[in-house]
Amino acid sequence: MTKRFAPATERNREPILAVLQAHLPASGTVLEISSGTGQHAAYFAPHFPDLCWQPTDMDEASLASIVAWRDEEGASNLLTPQRLDVMDATWWVEQISMPAPITAIVNINMIHIAPWPCCEALFRGAARLLSAGDAVLLYGPFKQGGEHTAPSNAAFDAQLRSQDARWGVRDIEAVIDTAQAQGIEYQTSFTMPANNLMVLFRRG
Repeated sequence: MTKRFAPATERNREPILAVLQAHLPASGTVLEISSGTGQHAAYFAPHFPDLCWQPTDMDEASLASIVAWRDEEGASNLLTPQRLDVMDATWWVEQISMPAPITAIVNINMIHIAPWPCCEALFRGAARLLSAGDAVLLYGPFKQGGEHTAPSNAAFDAQLRSQDARWGVRDIEAVIDTAQAQGIEYQTSFTMPANNLMVLFRRG
């Protein structure tokens, strides 16, 4: 089956949407990095009719699933998904003309299911693409002060590291330092369901 379904997406999409509605720009293109199944893109895009929503992923199965969700939703502002690997020195989106300039980047549940250099590369790409004041919004579990915020996050971290030693729940302070090294300033964090955070940055 091409279209994939993640139950957690159904549970977290409304709280995430509320933060996006408060902090996404009025116009331009939202670049969603690591769109996964495509459920979020299909759900969010119709709520922002004045924004283009560009889903991406590096996995072919995910791209096929995003297409299936896009075809079902039919939102005219939900663009055709494209392959994007944050580790590429130049992203494809830097080499083409978009329907509207990229004015925000959204990344949900990626940096803990990827090696740490992917987090660094995410912010390098954001620094290249975004203009002053543009938003970067990350969602996922984070450690704070070097400690897990809940036993369930500690268990999830152990599970991730057992799958790949390079994966794991990240320290929010390390993520903030990485962003600031690229001129992307931490603004605030929002407490989300299931011991997750939504973290807002803006390009300096």
